[in-house]
Amino acid sequence: MRKSYLRKYHSFLKFKRDFTRYSLRKVRSYEVILFWLKSRMNRTQFLILSGMLVGCTAGLAGVALKSLVHYIHYFISHKIHFEYQVLFYIIFPFLGIVLTTAIVLTFFKGQDRKGIGAILYEIAQNSSIVSSVKMYSQMVQSAVTVGLGGSAGLESPIAVTGSAIGSNFAQTYKLNYKERTLLLAAGATAGIASAFNAPIAGIMFAFEILLTGVVFSDFVPLVVAAICGSLVSKVLLQEDVLFRFHTREPFNYHNTPFYLALGLLTALYARYFVVVAQKVEHFIARLHLSKIRRAMLGGTVLSILCVALPPLFGEGYDAIKSFTNGHVDFVIHNSFFRYFELKDWTVVIFLALICLLKAFATPITIFSGGNGGNFAPSLFAGGTLGYLFAQVCKLIGLSEVPETNLVLAGMAGVMSGALYAPLTAIFLIAESSFGYDLFIPLMIVSVISYLVAKRFSPISPDLKKLADEGKIFTREHDKNLITRLQVADVMDANPQIISLNATVNQLLSMVKTGSKNVFAIVDDKQKFTGMLTLDDLKPVIFSKDPESYSIANIMKEPPALIQEGEDMVEVVQKFDQTDAWHLPVLDHDGKFIGFISKPTILIQYRKQLQTYSD
Repeated sequence: MRKSYLRKYHSFLKFKRDFTRYSLRKVRSYEVILFWLKSRMNRTQFLILSGMLVGCTAGLAGVALKSLVHYIHYFISHKIHFEYQVLFYIIFPFLGIVLTTAIVLTFFKGQDRKGIGAILYEIAQNSSIVSSVKMYSQMVQSAVTVGLGGSAGLESPIAVTGSAIGSNFAQTYKLNYKERTLLLAAGATAGIASAFNAPIAGIMFAFEILLTGVVFSDFVPLVVAAICGSLVSKVLLQEDVLFRFHTREPFNYHNTPFYLALGLLTALYARYFVVVAQKVEHFIARLHLSKIRRAMLGGTVLSILCVALPPLFGEGYDAIKSFTNGHVDFVIHNSFFRYFELKDWTVVIFLALICLLKAFATPITIFSGGNGGNFAPSLFAGGTLGYLFAQVCKLIGLSEVPETNLVLAGMAGVMSGALYAPLTAIFLIAESSFGYDLFIPLMIVSVISYLVAKRFSPISPDLKKLADEGKIFTREHDKNLITRLQVADVMDANPQIISLNATVNQLLSMVKTGSKNVFAIVDDKQKFTGMLTLDDLKPVIFSKDPESYSIANIMKEPPALIQEGEDMVEVVQKFDQTDAWHLPVLDHDGKFIGFISKPTILIQYRKQLQTYSD
C-alpha cells in the first residue's frame, strides 16, 4: 500500500517537473494538480470533477451577488423612513444606470452584450468560448444596476457569469467543443441553482434554453454542478435572502377553474410584457443618443417610476413575499398610496399599476444601459398579477379563493409565457415554495401560458432576431448545422470559366484537360451569362461537325442564382426547389465567382454533424 502511494506521489512530482519545465506559460499550483488529475482520470471522471469545481465557483459568484444586492435593498426599505426613501428612489436608479454605462465604457471597452442571448450566441457562433472578462464583468454591472434600484433581475447575469466560468475552465484544460459546451451549461446551471436554491430548476433551465439544438448524452456534470451551486447557496445564504415561500394552501381540485382562468390571464400578460419590451427597445434605439445620454434619460424615467411605485425598485421579491404572507398593507405603506384610504379597490388599482408599469420599467433599465435580465421581472409581475386576480375574485363575491397559490401559479405562468421555459418555471416555483403538491396547478397555468405564447411567436421574442439571422441554435437540429456553414465554405473558388465569344473547339479542349464537369460562361466584363455541364456537351462531342455549334446556342440558364454571403438555409432551399446539382455564385456586381455543388454541401454538413453531435 505504501509503495503504491509513493509511486503515485513520484508520478505527480515527475509530471509537475515536466509540466512546469515545458509548459508555454506559468501555471498556478492547483492547475498543475488538475492537469495531473486529468492525465490520470478517464473522461467521465474528469468531467464530474470539473462539474463540481465549476458548480462551486459559479455558486459562490451567485451567492456574493445576491447577498450584496439584498443588503442594499434591505437597508433602504427597512432601515430608512419613507420620506427619506423617496430621496433614494429619486437618486439611486438614475445613478445605477448611468454608473453601469460609465463602467462599461471605461473598463470594458463598450462591450455590453448581455442576457441569455449572449450565451446562446457563444455556443453557436464561437464554439462555446466565452471571454474571461465575463467571469466578473456581468457581476459588477448587474450589482451596480440592480443594487441601486434597476428594475431587472440578477439571474441572467449570474447565468452568464457561470457560463463564462465553465467555458474558461474548459479552455484552461483544453477540452473539446462538446465538453466545453457542457461545462458552460454546468456553470449557468449552478448559477441559477444558487440564485434560487433550486437545483432541478437549474437543470431544466439548461435543457430548455441553453442546450436547445445541441445533442448531448452526458448530463451527470450538469447534475453535479446544480447540486454544488445549490449547496453553496444553502450553506452561505440566509433564509431571508433566498427566493422562498412558506405560506400556501393545499391544492383542491375544486379550484381548477381559477387556475384555468389565471393561465389565460398570465399568457396575455406575458405577451403584453414582451411586446412592450420590444417597443421600448426600438424607441430607445431610434433616439440615436450617445450611451451616456441614453443612460441619463432611462435613469430619469426609471427614478420617476420607482418614486411613484416603490415595488418597481430592484428585483421586487420582498413585495411578493409580503403578498404571500398577507402583508400588502406594508407594501402600500411604503408608497404614496399610504395617503389614500386603504380600501379593496385601492389595493386593486395599486396592483394593476404595478403590473402595467413593470413591463416598462424593466426594458427601460436594460436597454438604456443597465445590466439585468427578465427572470426576476417575470416572476415579480406574475406574482403581482396572481395576487391581483385573487383580490378581484374576492371582490366579485367568489368564495374560497386560493390566494397564495394563485400568486405562486401566476409567477410560473408569466415566466413560462415570457421566457418560453415552462419546465423551468414549474420546478422553480415548486422548489421555492416546497409546493410539490402544487404541480398540477403550476402545470395548468404554465402550459396554457406557454401554448398561447407559442401561437403569437414560435420562438421567444427575445431571441427571435438572433434565430432569424442564424446566430443561435433552435430546436431544428439540421438547420442549426446548416447555419454554421458559409457560402465561402462550400464554394469551388477555382471553377472552369470560358468566354461567351470562345469557339466550341476551345471549349472541347478545356473538357479534355480539365477535371470538372461544369463550366461557367461569362461575357467580356466577366458577368455571368450561363452554364454548361458535360451532359449538355454530349451532342457536340459526338457530332461530326462540332463547329456548327456555338456556345451561345448550347449554354443554358441556371435554375437559380446564389448571391455572395447569402444565408446557407436559403441556399439549401434553392437546391431542393430546383433539384440542381450545381448552382453559380455571383458577387454584388453580378460577376461570377464560383460554383456550389450539392455533394460539397453534404460533405460539409457531415463534418458539422461530427463536430457538434458526436
